[in-house]
Amino acid sequence: MSTSHTLGGATRCGRVIGPSLDKIIKNAAWRKHTYLVSSCKSVLDMLESLPDDFHDPSSTVSGLAAADADSVLQPFLLSLDTAYSKVVEPALDCAFKLFSLSILRGEIQSSRQESVLFKLVNAVSKVGAMAEEPIQLAVLRVLLAAVRSPCVLIRGDCLLHVVKTCYNIYLGGLSGTTQICAKSVLAQMMLVIFTRSEEDSLDVAVKTIYVNELLTFTDKTVNEGSSVYFCQGFVNEVMAAGQGSPLPPPDVIQILLQNPETETVMTPDSPSFRGYNGEADSDMSKMRQDAFLLFKNLCKLSMRFSSQENNDDQIMVRGKTLSLELLKVIVDNGGPVWRSNESFVNAVKQYLCLSLLKNSAVSIMSIFQLQCAIFMSLLSKLRSVLKAEIGIFFPMIVLRVLEIVLQPSFLQKMTVLNLLDKMSQDPQLIVDIFVNYDCDVDSSNILERIVNGLLKTALGPPTGSSTTLSPAQDGTFRNESVKCLVNIVKAMGNWMDQQLKVNETVWPKGSQVYASSMDSNAGQIVEEGTISDSDSQPDTSTNPESYDASMLEQRRAYKIELHKGISLFNRKPSKGIEFLISSKKIGSSPEEVAAFLMKKTAGLNGSVIGDYLGEREELPLKVMHAYVDSFNFEKKDFVEAIRFFLGGFRLPGEAQKIDRIMEKFAQHYWKCNPDSFTSADTAYALAYSVIMLNTDAHNNMVKDKMTKADFVRNNRGIDDGKDLPEEYLGSLYDRVVKDEIKMNSDTLAPQSKQVNGLNKLLGLDGILNLVSWMQPDEKPHGANGLLIRDIQEQFQAKAGKSEEIYHTVTDVSILRFILEVSWGPILAAFSVTLDQSDDRLATSLCLQGFRYAVHVTAVMGMQTQRDAFVTSMAKFTNLHCASDMKQKNVDAVKAIITIAIEDGNHLQGSWEHILTCLSRIEHLQLLGEVSPADTRYVPTTKAEVDEKKALGFPNLKKRGALQNPSVMAVVRGGSYDSTSLVKSVPKLVTPEQIKNFIANLNLLDQIGNFELNHVYANSQRLNSEAIVAFVKALCKVSMSELQSPADPRVFSLTKLVETAHYNMNRIRLVWSRIWNVLSDFFVSVGLSENLSVAIFVMDSLRQLSMKFLEREELASYHFQHEFLRPFVVVMQKSSSAEIRELIVRCVSQMVLSRVSNVQSGWKSVFTVFTTAAIDERKNIVLLAFETIEKIVRDHFHCITETEISVYPDCIRCLIAFTNSKFEGDIGFNTIEFLRFCALKLAQGGLFWNEKLKSSNISSDDTQSFTELDEQVSYWVPLLSGLSKQASDPRPAIRKRSIEVLFNILMDHGHLFTRPFWTGIFSSIILPVFNNIRSKTDILFEESVDSPSSASLDTAETTWDSETSTFALQLLVDLLVHFFSSVRSQLSSVVSILVGFIKSPFQGSTGSGISVLLRLADGLARNATEDEWSEIFLALKEAASLTFAGFMKVLRAMDDIEDVETVSGQSVNNDDIDDDNLHIMSYVVSRTKKHIDVLSQIVEVVGDLYRQNKFSLSASHVDILADILSCIASHAQQLNTDTVLRRKFKRACSVQNLTEPQLLNFENESNKSYMIFLQDMVTCNPNVSKELDLESRLVTECAKVVKMYLKCTGQPQPQTKPIHWILPMETDRVEEATARTSLLVSSLEALCSLEAESLKRHVSSFFPLLVDLVRTEHCSPQVPYVLSNVLKSCIGPILA
Repeated sequence: MSTSHTLGGATRCGRVIGPSLDKIIKNAAWRKHTYLVSSCKSVLDMLESLPDDFHDPSSTVSGLAAADADSVLQPFLLSLDTAYSKVVEPALDCAFKLFSLSILRGEIQSSRQESVLFKLVNAVSKVGAMAEEPIQLAVLRVLLAAVRSPCVLIRGDCLLHVVKTCYNIYLGGLSGTTQICAKSVLAQMMLVIFTRSEEDSLDVAVKTIYVNELLTFTDKTVNEGSSVYFCQGFVNEVMAAGQGSPLPPPDVIQILLQNPETETVMTPDSPSFRGYNGEADSDMSKMRQDAFLLFKNLCKLSMRFSSQENNDDQIMVRGKTLSLELLKVIVDNGGPVWRSNESFVNAVKQYLCLSLLKNSAVSIMSIFQLQCAIFMSLLSKLRSVLKAEIGIFFPMIVLRVLEIVLQPSFLQKMTVLNLLDKMSQDPQLIVDIFVNYDCDVDSSNILERIVNGLLKTALGPPTGSSTTLSPAQDGTFRNESVKCLVNIVKAMGNWMDQQLKVNETVWPKGSQVYASSMDSNAGQIVEEGTISDSDSQPDTSTNPESYDASMLEQRRAYKIELHKGISLFNRKPSKGIEFLISSKKIGSSPEEVAAFLMKKTAGLNGSVIGDYLGEREELPLKVMHAYVDSFNFEKKDFVEAIRFFLGGFRLPGEAQKIDRIMEKFAQHYWKCNPDSFTSADTAYALAYSVIMLNTDAHNNMVKDKMTKADFVRNNRGIDDGKDLPEEYLGSLYDRVVKDEIKMNSDTLAPQSKQVNGLNKLLGLDGILNLVSWMQPDEKPHGANGLLIRDIQEQFQAKAGKSEEIYHTVTDVSILRFILEVSWGPILAAFSVTLDQSDDRLATSLCLQGFRYAVHVTAVMGMQTQRDAFVTSMAKFTNLHCASDMKQKNVDAVKAIITIAIEDGNHLQGSWEHILTCLSRIEHLQLLGEVSPADTRYVPTTKAEVDEKKALGFPNLKKRGALQNPSVMAVVRGGSYDSTSLVKSVPKLVTPEQIKNFIANLNLLDQIGNFELNHVYANSQRLNSEAIVAFVKALCKVSMSELQSPADPRVFSLTKLVETAHYNMNRIRLVWSRIWNVLSDFFVSVGLSENLSVAIFVMDSLRQLSMKFLEREELASYHFQHEFLRPFVVVMQKSSSAEIRELIVRCVSQMVLSRVSNVQSGWKSVFTVFTTAAIDERKNIVLLAFETIEKIVRDHFHCITETEISVYPDCIRCLIAFTNSKFEGDIGFNTIEFLRFCALKLAQGGLFWNEKLKSSNISSDDTQSFTELDEQVSYWVPLLSGLSKQASDPRPAIRKRSIEVLFNILMDHGHLFTRPFWTGIFSSIILPVFNNIRSKTDILFEESVDSPSSASLDTAETTWDSETSTFALQLLVDLLVHFFSSVRSQLSSVVSILVGFIKSPFQGSTGSGISVLLRLADGLARNATEDEWSEIFLALKEAASLTFAGFMKVLRAMDDIEDVETVSGQSVNNDDIDDDNLHIMSYVVSRTKKHIDVLSQIVEVVGDLYRQNKFSLSASHVDILADILSCIASHAQQLNTDTVLRRKFKRACSVQNLTEPQLLNFENESNKSYMIFLQDMVTCNPNVSKELDLESRLVTECAKVVKMYLKCTGQPQPQTKPIHWILPMETDRVEEATARTSLLVSSLEALCSLEAESLKRHVSSFFPLLVDLVRTEHCSPQVPYVLSNVLKSCIGPILA
C-alpha cells in the first residue's frame, strides 16, 4: 500500500473504497477509534485479494460476493457512528461515490433492518443531526445520490426517514445555504420518486430542479448572496455524478422489482378520514406504493398545527410550508399515471384537499400563496376528477379574497390575481369552469363571480369610502384585474378559434387567430391537463350530456330560474313557492313542496322555512303536516327527535307559529311512539317546555337562567295530571343545557350579519366562515373539526351525484352563454378604466381587451354585445371632441383600425361606428391641411388642389380659418351621436381650447392615409356577407356626411367608389347584393338638392359603369340593367336640368365607348333616352336624339343580337322622340328610323318563313300571337309603335306614321306567315282605326240625353276625313295585296269601311264608298261567295245601325210641343226656350247627315250591283234588295211624319236653316230600289224568278202610285159619287211635282214587264191606273206615260 492508487485492489468497488478507508485511518484517533482502524485495515487487505470479474446478483456491492459486501461496508458504519467529523466526512464521501456509481444495489426498507444498506442509510441519516454545515451538506449529497441511484430502491419507512432527515436539516440548518440545499434536495427527491412511479422503472431520465423556482414563496430572506448558484451547482453535481455509470444487470433489476410487499406505514386513524380508502392498492408496483406513501405523509406534515403546549410556531410554520412546497412540486410534475390512477386520485381527494382545507384558516402569506399555487396545479391537471372539491375551494380560496374591495390584504389579493392570470392562460380551463359550475344547479357561479370580482377590483373602492390601500396599491390592483379580464377574453377567443379549426370550419379571409402568449411550460401544462381531462371522461355513449351544449344551456336556464325562485322564497315565501310550482321546479302537492324544503336545497333560508311552515294558510299548513309526517321518530329519544326535527329549519319567533309546528310534531311523535306518553298532549306540553328551556339556557340576553328544579316544577302534571319521572326530566334538562338544539348550519358556525348574498344562496356561508382570516398575531391553530367533517361529508355526498360528472364541451356555441354572463362586467371594466386612467399600460390593456371582445362577440354573432364594445371604443376615440383628445384616444383609433382589418368579416352592423371614426379622422386631418372653408367638397381643378397644398396647416390662423364656423364647432366639440357639431348654441372658444385642438391635430399625424385607406382596400378580402354590411355602413356614413348642413363632405362617398372598384371582380351573386345597396344610395344622393354632390355622384357612377362594362355579360343575364338603374331613376325623378343633361352625356359616353359589351344594359340606356325624349329642355332632347341616332345607324346589330326585351325598348325610345313637344325634324326623322329598323330587320333574316318550313306549326289563323317564334316578335314593337303614333294629335306625324306603317307591311309582309298576319291585324292594324269607330259610336250609338256633348269637336283625338280616307285606302291595298294570307281579316276591314261610311266626317261617306269600291275591285276575282255575302251583310248592318241611332236622336224632340196641334194657329217663335231650340237645331243637323249617309249607302249598293250583277248569287241579291227596301221604307216613315216635319220647319224658320230634304230622300231611295228590282227582273230572270222579284217590283210600283195619289188628293173609293174636284193646295202641288219623276219611273217599270207577268199582276195595279186617270196632274208627262201604259200593257190584256 505504498500509494493510494493501489489501495482497494483491482475491483471497481475497491478503487472507490480504498482511498476513503485510507483517509479514515489517517484521520481517526488511534486511542478512541482503534476498532475502526483495525476494521479499515482488514477490509483493505480483503479488497486486494478479491478478483475483478466476480458477479453475484444478490450482493449489495457490485463485484463482491454477498458475504463480503457486509464486511466491506462495516468500516463506514463504524465511522458514521463515531460522529467524529474528520472520520464522518470521508465516509460520507465514499458513500456518495458508491451510490452515484451504482456500486451499491438493493432494496432498502424497514422490514429488512439487518440489511447493510438499511444500516448505511440509517447511519447517514443520524449523522445529519450533527451541527456542522459540511457534514449536513455531505449527508444531503449521499441521500440524494441514494434516492437517485438506479440500483437502489429505498422503500417504506426508510424512504420516509430519508425525507425526514432532509426535512430536519432544512429546519435546523446552520446557514441559509444549507437550508436552500436541503429544500432543493427534497424537491429533487420528489421528482425522482414520482418520475419513477410514472414510468414504473428505476432507470428514468429525471429533470433537474431549478432552485430559483423553489424560492418563489419562501426562503428569500435566507438567500446569502451566491447561495442560489451554489445550491444549483450542488444539485447539478449530484444528479450528474451518476451519469455514464454502467446500467445494472437485468437480474439485479428483477430482484429489486419482484414480489412487492405492501407496507402500511401510516393508517388513517383520525375521524376525519372515515369513509375514505386511503391506502395504496395491493397490486401497485413498489415505486408507486412508495410514492403514494410519501404523498400521504407530506400531506400529514402540511396539516400540523401548533398547540398550547408546543409554542414553537416558527419551526412548525416552516415545516408546514416546506411540505406544501414539496406537494406543489409533486402536483406540478405529476404525469398521466398520477392523474389517472385511482389510488393517487383518492389520495389527492383525501389528503391534499384536506390539507388545503385545514390550512385555509392560516393567515401566513407564504402558506396562502402555496395553497393558491397548488390549487392552480389541481385546476390544470385534476379538475376533471376534483369537480366537487374545486367547487368548494374556489369560493374559499379565490373568490373570498377577490371580492374584498375596501380593506383587502395586498399580498393576498395579488396572489389571487396572479392565480387568475395563470388560469386565464388556459382557454379550456375557462370554458370548463363555466360548464361545470356556472351551469350546475348545486354549484356556485364561479366564472360569473370571477368576472364580477375583477370588475369590482378594476373599479376600485367606491368614491367616499375608506380603504387601507395606498394609491399605488389600488392602481396595481386595477391594472392586474384588467389584465386578467383581458386574458379571459383572449382565452375565449383562442378557444373559439381552436375549436373552429378542429371542426374544419372555413376561416374567413381577413380574420386573425390571436397567438397565445403562454410560454412553453404553460402550454405544456394546458396540453397535458386537456389530455388528462379528456382521458378521465366517461364514454359519451353512456353520458351524452358531456358534450351536448344544448343540454348545458338547459341546465343553466334551470339553475337561473331555480335560484330566482329561491331568492323570491327567501323574501316572500308564499310567492316563492307559487313561482317554483308554476315554473315546474317543484310539484304542486304539499308532499312535494315539503320534500323540496327538506332536501336542504342550496340557498334556502332556514328562518324563512320556519316562518312558512308556521303559516295558517291552507297550503303552508298542509306542507307543514307533510313535512312533519315525513320524519320517522320511532324508538327515538324525545330530545334527539326534537333536535333531528329542528335540524332543517329555525323555529319562527311568533308564538302561534311555534305552537302549530310543535303541536303537529307532538302528534306525530306520539303516533310513532305511543308507549312513550299517555297522550299526544303530554308530548306537546313537554316539547314546548323543551323549546323554552333551550331558549332560556342559550340566550345571552336572559340573565336569570332556569334551574333543573324550575324545569321539573314547570312540567308537573302534564301527563294527564300525573308527573313525569324526575330522573327523566332531569336528563332532558342536562342534555338541552349542555348541547343547544339548533339548525345544522348553526352547528357549523355562527351566522354572520353581513353575509354575501350569493354565498348564502349557494350554501357557502359555513365554508367561508372557516376561513375568516386571523390577525397576524394569532396562533395558526387550524380549522374547526366539525366544520371540516361537514365539508368532507359534502365532498362525499357530491361524489355520488350525477351532476358531479365532469363535462367537457367542444361546441363553440357554449361561448354565447359565457359571454352573456361576462360581457357586461368586462365592458364596464374596460370602459371605466379607459375613461378614467391615463396610464399607458392600463389603456393599452383595455384596448387589447376591446379587440379580443369584439373578435369573440363578432365571430359568435352576438350583435348587441359586439355593437356595445365597438360603440364604446368609438366613443373613446374622442374624435367628436377633438380639443380634449389624448394619446389614449389615438391608440383607440389605431385599435379600431386593427379591428376593422382583422375582424371585418364579422362586424356587420358595427361597421357604421368604425367608418364614422375614419370619417371624423379624415375631417380633422383635412382641417389641419387646408382652409376649412374649402373642405366641403373635393377640389374640382388642379389649381385648387395645388393652392390647398401650398397653404398647409400653419396658415390656418393667417387666413382666419379658426373663425370659420365649422372649425369653431369642432373645437367646441359635441356628443358622439351628434350628426352635426353646430347644432348647439355657439359658445366662445378659449385660446386654451384652440391650443389643445392644434396639438391634438398633431397627435393624429400618427395615423396616416395608408392606415385609413388600408381599411377600404382590405374590403376586397371580406367575405360575401361582410362586404355587403361594409357597403351598407359606408353608405350610411356617407349620407350623414353629405347631409351635414354646415360642412358636407364627400370623403366616404369617394371611398365608396373606391370600394366598389376594389370589389367589382367578385362573383355575380355577391356583386349583385353589393350593388343593390349602392344603387339605392346613388339614387338618393343623385336626387340631392345639393347640385355639386349630385354631379359628383353621377360622375362617380359613370366611372364605375365604364369599368363594369369592360366585363362581358352572358345572354339572359340582367346585371348590366341593374347596374345602370340609378341613372334611370335619377333621370326620371331629378328636377335638375344639369343632372339630367349630365346623365345623358354619361350614358352616351358609356354606350358609345363600350357598345360591344352592352347586353342587358341596353334596357337602362333606352329608358334614359326615353325619359330624355320627353324632357322640357330642348338641348337634352337633341343630345339624346343624337346618341340614339348613332346607336341605330351604326350599332343596330348590337341591339338585335341581345335578348328580345331590349329591342322593344329601343322602339319605345324612338316612339318617345316622335312625341317630343319641340317642333322640328325630330319626329319625322324618328319615323324614318323606324322604317330603317324594319329594313335592317328584313335584311337580317328575322323572318318566320324559314322556321315554318322546318316545323309543324298549325296554320290556324287563330293561333296566339305570343306563340310565334321569338325572332318574329322583333317586328311587333316596331309596328306597335307606329300603330300608336296613328293617334298622335299632330296631323303630319299622324299621317306619316300611318304611311310608314303600311309601307313597312307592304314591303316586308311577304316575310310574315298567316298566324303572324292575324296577330298584326288584331293588335296593330285594327287598333289604328279605332278613331273612326269611336267617332261613329259617339254620333250614332250614344244616348242623346245631352246632345251638346256629342257635338263637341273631336279633331284632337280622332282623324279627319282625309286621314281616314288615306288610311283606309292603304288598308284596302294591304288586304288586296296579301289577300291569300289575310283573307280571314276581310270581315274586320269591311266593318271598318262600313263604320267610315256612316261616320259624320265631311265627305267620309263618299270616300268610304270609293274605298269600298276599291276593295270590291281588288277582290273581284279572289273573293268567294261567302266573302261577298260578308261585305253585303256589313252594308245591311251599317244601315240598320243607322236607323236605330237616328231614331234615338229623334226621340229628343218628343218633349217639344207641336204648337199647331194645340191651338190650330201660329204661335210666336219667341216662346221656344233656348234648350229646345238647341235640341231642335241638333236634330235637324243630324237628320241631314243621316240622309246623306243613307243616300251614300244606296249609291254603294247600286255601284256594287252594277259591277257584279252577273256574278251575284240569289243570296247576294236578296241582301241588296233588303238594304234598299229598308232604306226606302225608313225614308217613307220619316217623310210621312207630319208632326216631325212641322217641328223641323219651325226650327229651321227660327234659326234660318234649310229644312231636311225628306221628300227628295224618299223619292230617291224608292227610285233606287225600284230600278234595282227592274234591272234584276230584266237582266237576271233566273235569280228574279228564284226570289220572286217581279212581285216585289209590282208591289213597289203600286206603293209609288199610292203615294202619288195621296199627295194629289185623289179620294179613296166612296159609296157616294163625287160631283166635283177641288183644285190642289200649293204644298200638294209641290209634292206632286217632286213625285212625278218617281211615278213616271214606276209606270215605265210596269211597261217593262212581260205580258204574262202583267197579266198576273194586272188585278193589283189596274185600279190604281184608273185613279191616275181621274187625278189632276201637275206635269203633262204623267198623262203621256199613263196613256202608253194603257195602250201597250192594258190594252193587249183586255183584247
